Amino acid sequence: MLEPPRDVLTFSSSSSQQVDPYLPASSSYLSSSTKPPIYITLTFATSLDSNLALAPGTQTALSGPQSKSMTHYLRSKHDAILIGVGTAIADDPSLNCRIAGVGGYGGEGLLGQPRPVVLDPKGRWDFSEDNKVFRLAKAGRGKAPLVISTEDIGERKRKALENVGGRNIVLSSDTVSSISAIPWSSILTMLQNEGIKSVMIEGGGAVINNLLHPRNISLVNTVIVTIVPTWLGKGGVLVCPDERVEGDTKLPVGRLEDVKWVPLGEDVVLCGRPMS
Repeated sequence: MLEPPRDVLTFSSSSSQQVDPYLPASSSYLSSSTKPPIYITLTFATSLDSNLALAPGTQTALSGPQSKSMTHYLRSKHDAILIGVGTAIADDPSLNCRIAGVGGYGGEGLLGQPRPVVLDPKGRWDFSEDNKVFRLAKAGRGKAPLVISTEDIGERKRKALENVGGRNIVLSSDTVSSISAIPWSSILTMLQNEGIKSVMIEGGGAVINNLLHPRNISLVNTVIVTIVPTWLGKGGVLVCPDERVEGDTKLPVGRLEDVKWVPLGEDVVLCGRPMS
């Protein structure tokens, strides 16, 4: 058993009980003999003016320590964590779970660690084994990533993936041409083929806005948004999906129901389910 590293996190049982009803953790769901639709949790942190970051490509820390721990707790409850290439480039994210007791952080193996998935249609992410997600996979503190692209990413990057147990999945360019035109049915089918039953989608802006689009929002099971008490200002990465128009009438894109507000430190977390 590995000793927990210094950056191990904890999340209180009282707080976890408030978010648990919104997670894909029921035994009946996980043990079903038939292949269920993938459970999608859309989660992100936003400022008071609905920005994810100060500017495109700019790493911006928003969550306070308690809501950050919640994010890692959520990761422990999903089979995979998915981001777009812009987030991978800007943040060099770890894409693992640091909650005490999961695999690599006090637990054995990789139990509780999500599979990182990066959507990179054009192979823009110039990663190597020095990136955080690869170093953590080597150290036994995270799973190796899947990189989804529309063309082979090249021998150097492919070897970097394979050396830690990851791989490149190449989809037809007609299937996914850009992050702003994600065909979720194809992506979800691919994830199902990988044995993934639940996925936590964290961003970035293009992925979030695409999933909140009127044609896609019905795919989402749960939305969990951390709202922090700050304004980032104009020019930021805004959460604002395309409008919904029926005939000559403009309508709301969607609305959440079964809503719960959970205070965590100076932040507040909104949990809800998109209305069908």
